[in-house]
Amino acid sequence: MYDIGIIGGGPAALSAAVSARQRNKSVCIFGRSLDSSLLFAAEKVDNYLGLPDLSGEELLNQFYAHARKQGVEFVESRIKQIMPMGEYFVINADNNFVQAKTLILATGINKSRGIAGETEYLGKGVSYCATCDGMLYRGKNVVVVGENAEGEAEANFLADVCASVTYLPLYQPVMYLKENIHLKEGKPQAVLGENGRVSALEVGGEAIPCDGIFFAKNSTAPKSLLFGLETDGKNIVVDRAMKTNLPGVFAAGDCTGAPYQIAKAVGEGLVAALSAAAYLDEGNRK
Repeated sequence: MYDIGIIGGGPAALSAAVSARQRNKSVCIFGRSLDSSLLFAAEKVDNYLGLPDLSGEELLNQFYAHARKQGVEFVESRIKQIMPMGEYFVINADNNFVQAKTLILATGINKSRGIAGETEYLGKGVSYCATCDGMLYRGKNVVVVGENAEGEAEANFLADVCASVTYLPLYQPVMYLKENIHLKEGKPQAVLGENGRVSALEVGGEAIPCDGIFFAKNSTAPKSLLFGLETDGKNIVVDRAMKTNLPGVFAAGDCTGAPYQIAKAVGEGLVAALSAAAYLDEGNRK
């Protein structure tokens, strides 16, 4: 059980982690490798105060080394889902489940593209985690949409649970699917529903009837990771203390909107960490 779980690996996440450790909180960062950050590819950074003429890679490595020195823990993984459990949260990091009392979302610019109806039917037949929700569809018909080969593992898991599984790959080649999985080509266009539940997935003008749709994405929008999170377009809505609308959940950096600058991300990371630490202290959560 960590005091603070931080989702992301860029300047906002690393700043938040260092500030939280200075408040003597246990911290774990969940994210991809450093080279996945947009900053990593910058040839030269000239607008970060006091550290001119560094490449993005050099600056990011300095941030990372500072966090390591402060005792921040790191888990390199893709986050599939975050589940509120009352006094804490369960983070699904590539099907490893970790608990944290508070969260700081520092996921960067949201590059995930959804389709019509996807958000509307989240939790009503749309899911992003077969391990979490698969048993809800025992004996039912589901579709799995895979943006990468991880979707094959999701489909193979569901094939042992569901009456039928249709797999729609958005990549090539498909490596391995169980024999009872139906392979479908095309691009998903819309999630269709009836009576408040998923009823079909529209692909190329055809409606594929199903009880549930699982999306295996390269990146997942924060609103899809954490049910009920308030957003404005693709940006997470926060106040000046970097609080979201959900108790114990804070956000910082590019995911809260423009300007998309390192200094802004670092500052918001600091504020989010101070707010999370105060939330823990005021609630006497030990």
